[in-house]
Amino acid sequence: MQEVYDFLKQCQTYYLATTEGDQPRVRPFGTAVVFEGKLYIQTGKAKSVSKQIRANPKIEVCVFNGEKWLRIQAIAVEDDRREAKQYMLDANPGLKAMYSADDENTQVLYLKDAVATIASFGETEPKVIKF
Repeated sequence: MQEVYDFLKQCQTYYLATTEGDQPRVRPFGTAVVFEGKLYIQTGKAKSVSKQIRANPKIEVCVFNGEKWLRIQAIAVEDDRREAKQYMLDANPGLKAMYSADDENTQVLYLKDAVATIASFGETEPKVIKF
């Protein structure tokens, strides 16, 4: 999982895909941390992405570093503990202008049953990492 986290951090921006009914939705994200051995992302409960994840927690992440791409399929599981929220905010201080560990909007989610695939056009076998 550390290799997946490092890839996300190197790229800074990744793209998160959800569904809304039968319509795919994709948007840029930048937050990711490893907390208590799990990979976490963050959003706001008031956002459409949060509502989409509540309706269908199956997500995909995609990111490209110029040579290789990383795709993650996973189940997003909300962790409503203050400790998890605070850890995310401390690791991403720019979020503190919009979110607080004690507000009703901050949402952190960890990736469960994740399958990450790292691939490139030059490689015949992609690398698969499960966590």
